[in-house]
Formats: sequence, structure tokens, C-alpha cells
Amino acid sequence: LKWKKINEIFPVNGVGMTTARDKFVIDFNERTVENRIRLFKNSKYGDDNLHKFFMINKKKGWDIRKAWNMLQNISDTELKNFIYPVAYRPFDNRYIFWHDSVVWRTVKRVMRHMLEGENIGLIASRIVKEPNFGYGFITSSIVDGSLMASNTCSSTYLFPLYLYPDNDKKDLLSEQQSEKKPNIPDEIFEKLASAYGEKPTPEDILYYIYGVFYSNIYREKYAEFLKIDFPRVPFTSDFKVFKRIGELGKRLADLHLLESSLLDVPIAKYHGVGDNNKIERVKYDEAQRRIYINDDKYFDNVAPDVWNYHIGGYRVLQKYLKDRKGRIMDDAPRYCRIITAIAKTIEIQDEIDRIYPDIETATVEFSRD
Repeated sequence: LKWKKINEIFPVNGVGMTTARDKFVIDFNERTVENRIRLFKNSKYGDDNLHKFFMINKKKGWDIRKAWNMLQNISDTELKNFIYPVAYRPFDNRYIFWHDSVVWRTVKRVMRHMLEGENIGLIASRIVKEPNFGYGFITSSIVDGSLMASNTCSSTYLFPLYLYPDNDKKDLLSEQQSEKKPNIPDEIFEKLASAYGEKPTPEDILYYIYGVFYSNIYREKYAEFLKIDFPRVPFTSDFKVFKRIGELGKRLADLHLLESSLLDVPIAKYHGVGDNNKIERVKYDEAQRRIYINDDKYFDNVAPDVWNYHIGGYRVLQKYLKDRKGRIMDDAPRYCRIITAIAKTIEIQDEIDRIYPDIETATVEFSRD
């Protein structure tokens, strides 16, 4: 099939960041990250004690003293300038001290485009062993390399929608570029404009792709191909179908960024008695449709398919709570919105599947590279 692979549609792309020391450079709280790095920067410990005090494992190819020395060039008041939101796991956004001194692989070539202006990026895996678990997500921030990855998915890749010039002018692109530009080749726009009679916007293309990737029919039909390479995108030659799938893809993206108005009235609520809001154990009661975080507190109205829903290699609702075990449940409203987002996602996927066969009735064919 002469369909474009996702990495051909968004040619500037790359694997997500690898810190090699998540617990040191990433945290739920922005101020905690800043204080930890400041303490490290101003520490008088020797190398071995630095590793021990900050619980940083020794890693071949990374020198803790070199990292410490690099940070001496940054004033304490400037440390916060290197702290950014990071898409860590599905629906799980945290904060990272994003600096080459302590992050193993910052992937600045790709990630910087998510920091220099408003942008969104498609997230996908190159290899998916279980297609029903899905491999697509959306982000407005930089991305951790394990956001999707597990035993069922390969490393996470980020595909920014827009490219921004480098203010330091370190690459050829930036020397020829003064403002943001779509991360989509002209050939794609030209082919689609020829088929549709009008030129789609970059957002139109991204949301259409997002809708396609959430089709269960697509995932099952091309399961064997998805196990070996980036997914290919079937672009319908029917403009009405293109627009409808794009609208559904936009609704999914808004849900996954937790920006949709559909989340204003969550379907789930946080219940229980007593003052214990600590996440002690995570248990799903299918009969009562409840997710318990301890013996007394729970979230209600969670259907089995919502509880079992996977993005990448993770059962989303379980993973979110499991990673917070031992912490206080201080974001119950957000968790209720996530539950609602997943329930609405399943509904939209059914709508997409009703339309998806029309996509392949007639597709835009691209020349082989």
C-alpha cells in the first residue's frame, strides 16, 4: 500500500528522553525538583557520598562530578529556568530538571520544539505487540521515553506538529527559518489539497491521523504490520470522511489533554468515610464498579472496560494510582476526569469504527521514496 509512514509525515521526530535517574530529576512537585537540584549543586560531599545521599546509581559513561561541575555555571535563582512539565506516563504529567548535566539523553533536537512556543505532538511507538492496547497519545510538553514503553510496546517516539527556529542558530534549518513551520512535507499538503479541493491545515492532518490510530478496526487489521515498524496512515480521498475523522480525532485529543468540556461533569466521584486519603493499595471491585485506594476510600462508576483500558503498555487507571502508592490522594478531581476521559474515548472509538471502512474505500496514494 502506498501509504505514508508516520515518520514520513512528521520527519523531525525522535525517541523520548531517558534520564537514567528518574527519582532524582523528576517529581510530582516543581519546587521539590528545584530544591533537590539546588541541594546537589551546593553540596560539599565527595563523589561516593553524593551518590549515596541523593540515591543516584552509578552508571558507566556518566560522571557525577562532571554533572556537579556543569551546574556550577548556573546560579541558584536560574535553576528554575530548566524545570519543565514532562509527559511521564499516560495522563501522568510531572516536572523535570531538563539539563544535560543530569539527564542522560535530553533529545534537544526534537524536544526543544515543544518548549519554544505553543505546540502539540503526536506520541507513538514503533513496535506494538498488542495492538488493542494502542500506541497513540498526544502531548503539549516534552516526553519521557517510557511513556508508552513496556513489554508490549517499544520506546516512545515524539512527532511535533510545528518546528521552531533555534534562537542559538546552531543548525541549518534555523539559519533559513524565522518563524514556526509545520513538521509536514509540502508533498503531503499538495497531495491532499489535490484530492480535497482545498489545503488542510497541519492540525487537520494531525487530528485525522489521531482518529485513525484510535480505530479498533485499523489496529486489528494491521496488527502484524504494527509489530514490526511505524504505522502507515491511510488518507481517505473523500474530504467529508477526512473532516469527520479529524473532528473525532480532535475530540480525542482534547480528552487526552484533559481540556475537553466533556470532562466538566465527571462520571465518577470520590467517596468514603474517615480522614485516611493515603493510597495504600489499589483494588478494583468489578461487581460494585469501584476502584479502592484503601479500605475506606474509592472512586465509583468505573466500568470494567474503563478500568482495563490500556494506552501503550499500561492499564492507565491502575498505573496512575500504583505509581502514587504511599502518597496522599490529593488530586481526586483530576483522577475523576481521567476516568471520564477514558470512558468518552471508548465511545468515540465506536464512532470512528463505524466510519473507518469508508476510509479505505478510496485512499490517496503517495509515491514510494
